[in-house]
Amino acid sequence: MPVTTTSQATTEHQLRDALAGVGKAIGHPHRLRLLELLAQRAYRVEQLAELCDLNMASTSQHLQQLRRAGLITARREGRQMIYRLTDDRIVDLLGLVRDIAQSQLAEVERLLGQLFPQDIDEAPTEVFTRERLLQGLENGSVTLLDVRPGAEFEAGHLPGARHLTLAELKQHLHELPADRTIVAYCRGPYCTLSHQAVAYLRQQGYRVARLADGFPEWKRAGLPVEEG
Repeated sequence: MPVTTTSQATTEHQLRDALAGVGKAIGHPHRLRLLELLAQRAYRVEQLAELCDLNMASTSQHLQQLRRAGLITARREGRQMIYRLTDDRIVDLLGLVRDIAQSQLAEVERLLGQLFPQDIDEAPTEVFTRERLLQGLENGSVTLLDVRPGAEFEAGHLPGARHLTLAELKQHLHELPADRTIVAYCRGPYCTLSHQAVAYLRQQGYRVARLADGFPEWKRAGLPVEEG
């Protein structure tokens, strides 16, 4: 029977330690937030600091930890460092963490209820899968609404999506068709932007729904995207 040598045992431990480094890298709320943002597009460090409400030094430290774990990469453009995900499969990793936490941790369910109280206090929001949205776009029964910031929309969006931020929605409300279901989407399942858009449009009498996930998951599924 083969016997594990001391050298092999040491190598196995080092291997697990390397794998644990990935877990440690995502084991912080700020770093999870950074990965969610970088799943939308590439960013400069000062942009990420502003979006995460962190100082530059703290943001750089978190980025370096993600970079050491192989989750993000950086490329210099002039004096700026541009950060992006190293692999689209990181979107799968984030989704798996969400799914396991939501199904196994009561605290996550409680926090989701606080984050999206309208899903509890009002009639449940209709949720579209990617397959159902594709059918609706094909037969012309839905209007697709992207409520992410403009730079994220320009970097990539679902085909045919109309872009309106929450601040612009009220001003352009009259431009939205009243005879179709408006399906809103944003950065992912826990992004509040699409929930807020749906709540507002429902109050205005529109037939509304939201996409079950967001742009990164759509792109990761190999579905068509547009830029610009």
